[in-house]
Formats: sequence, C-alpha cells, structure tokens
Amino acid sequence: MQKQKLLINGERLKKELERFADFGRTENNGVTRLSLSEEDIKVRNYFRSCCEELGMTVTVDDMGCMYATLDGLENKPPILIGSHLDTVKKGGRFDGVLGVVTGLEVVRTLVENNIKPQIPITIVNFTNEEGARFEPSMMASGVLSGKFEKSIMLKKKDSEGITFEEALQASGYEGAVENRLKEATAFLELHIEQGPILENVALTIGVVECVVGMACFEIEVTGESDHAGTTPMNMRKDALFATNNLINEIRKRLGALDEELVFTIGRVNVYPSIHTVIPNKVVFSLEARHKDPEIVSTYKDFVQGLPHLGVNEGCEVKVTKLWERDTVWFEPEICNLLEQSAQSLGYSNKRMVSGAGHDAQFIASYVPTAMLFVPSINGKSHCEEELTTWEDCEKGVNVVLDTVLTLLSK
Repeated sequence: MQKQKLLINGERLKKELERFADFGRTENNGVTRLSLSEEDIKVRNYFRSCCEELGMTVTVDDMGCMYATLDGLENKPPILIGSHLDTVKKGGRFDGVLGVVTGLEVVRTLVENNIKPQIPITIVNFTNEEGARFEPSMMASGVLSGKFEKSIMLKKKDSEGITFEEALQASGYEGAVENRLKEATAFLELHIEQGPILENVALTIGVVECVVGMACFEIEVTGESDHAGTTPMNMRKDALFATNNLINEIRKRLGALDEELVFTIGRVNVYPSIHTVIPNKVVFSLEARHKDPEIVSTYKDFVQGLPHLGVNEGCEVKVTKLWERDTVWFEPEICNLLEQSAQSLGYSNKRMVSGAGHDAQFIASYVPTAMLFVPSINGKSHCEEELTTWEDCEKGVNVVLDTVLTLLSK
C-alpha cells in the first residue's frame, strides 16, 4: 500500500488520556491504579470496550496481558503498539497509559480513514509493569521473554498477603497460555521520558537506542559498638565514619569514570541507631548505570575492591552483588524509521538512552523493538506532579502513526 501522511486527533487523544486517568484518579490529579486492583480491572474493562467498538478482537494470556487486534489483509505477524495500564501509588496520568492509548489513537485514525492495514495491528497492555503491588517490575513481559519463572511469579505476594495468582484469578483476566505474544513484525512503545533531558535541550522526540546496563550492590561495613562519651576517637571502629570515607571515595572515583555514568546510594541503614552508641554496622546500596559494558565492568571491579581502599577506619567491608542487567539495544532499522518519521513531521528530536527499565527491553529479546520518548516537565514521574504537554503527547503519537504507515507500506 502507498504510505499516506496522516495526523491523529489531538483533542481526542487528550480526552482519552483524561478518561483513563479517571480510573484511580487521586485528589492531586495523579493516579493510583495498582496491578489487578479494582481500579485496574475497571480500566481494563474500559480499554476492552474501546477496542471492541473499533472491531478489534481482544484476547488475554495466562499472565493477564491483553492483546487487541485489528485484522490485516494478510495473516502475518502484527505490528505491536502498547505499554502498561498499572501505576505506582500516587503516580501520574501518563506513565504507561500513553503507550496504550497511542495504540487506540493509531487504530482509530486508520479506521476513520477507511485504511485496512496490510498486516494486523495489535495493542498490548502488559500486566504488572510497575511491580508496585507485586514485585518484581515488568513481571509479565519478563515471563513472556523467559527472564522470569512463571511458577515463582505466581507466588509473589502483595502487602496484604494476596498472591499474584489469587489476584489474577479473581480479576477475570486470566487467559490461556496459547494467547501469549509469540512474534511480531515490530513492537513500538511510546513513553514519557521520566527524566529531564529532552526538556533541558528543548527537544520534542527522543528516539531510544537502548536501555542501559546496570549493577546493584549491597555494602556492609562492620565495626564495634562502644559508649559514645567514653571511647577516645583514636580507639574507635566507627562503622558510620568508615562508610562516610567510602562514600566520598565512591563519588570521587565514579564521578571521574565517565560523564554519562549515573550512580546512586539509595538506601542506608545504621545500627544500632542510638545517639549514645558508636555505630557497629552500616549497610548501604550502590547502583550504577551505563550503556557501555566496559564502563559497567570497570565500575563493578571498583566496587569489589572497596574492602581494600585503606579508608575503612579499622572496620570490615563486605560487598555483595544483588543483581545486574546487560544493556539492551533496540532494533536499529526501527529506530531509524522513528527518527525519519520525526524529521518528516518537522519535530525536533535526538537519539538517547533509557536509564529506567521498560517492558520493551524484555520483548526486544524476541521481537524487533524500539522506543520513543516525549518530554517530562521538570523530569517528574512516579508522582502526582508528573506532566507532559498535550502537544508533545500528540506529536509522539503522530510519529508512531507515521512509522506504522511506513511499516505497512514495506
């Protein structure tokens, strides 16, 4: 078929995003819609009704993932568009849902223009991407891609002791294993950036080349507890002072390693945490992220060498690797198509990486995949202040539509 230049209905997109936000909307205009909660079930029902009104067939797999398919002229692997509908507690109106509503708007645009796609188009809603109710995040896409064991995931419990399996069965969205995503011509996931880069450089579209690799460690510093008032400073083994030395070295060494390396000490626990007692143990986390595996490897070697830095105040230092992931590169050809579409539409754009995880990184292991970012105002996400302009949302969906039309014309 001949590629056509079409644009989506921006006002309709805005109204639909606000309608989806009604399912779990908070007092401060955010959204709480935990996976398989009452709010999630209601938004799933609404999403299903929207798709069926467009003549799409909706199926559900054994992990609760929803697939709404618009038939094509040929029975070939579909073009997949989507993301997730669950949120964190007091999250925003755009994270995840923008990718799903993108699929709806693309299909609506095709239907109202009487365009019968050459191959099927499927909108997907992945279950429990956030991991806010049942850990880990990206649970369903992890099972689909073989990264997680289903039997283990089914046993995961929420804060009230309800297992994922129990919640899935009660939701009415437990489908058949045969319905799982097995193949696709391409998977396109539009997402808000959740960071400040695009806004900072005043650009509209980010073509995401990869999800960066990372490694997370736990460092345990062990000293001795003594009386805070009677022990001379030169006779102490203060675990907190030793930790302070280590953190200073970490910031200095990693800060000089590479300007694109990001690293975080997000959790620190001090024991016994009594103001009159010298701390005898500190446990803290350290994670770093970078697209270059050599940089990540250098970081890991440095962390493993922390016990031997000689700044430990006589304390023992133990390093435990909690987990790591390799950089996931997206399909170059599809990234190029997204970039070309953005340019043809006159939208400012740049190539970039994702520091956050997304379903796309798991699906990319067996489906040609690419992601697109639109700006997050002040870099805010996973909070009620999360905001992306309606104009930027519209432009992001237009790029997806244009790329879909290109794929259909091949």
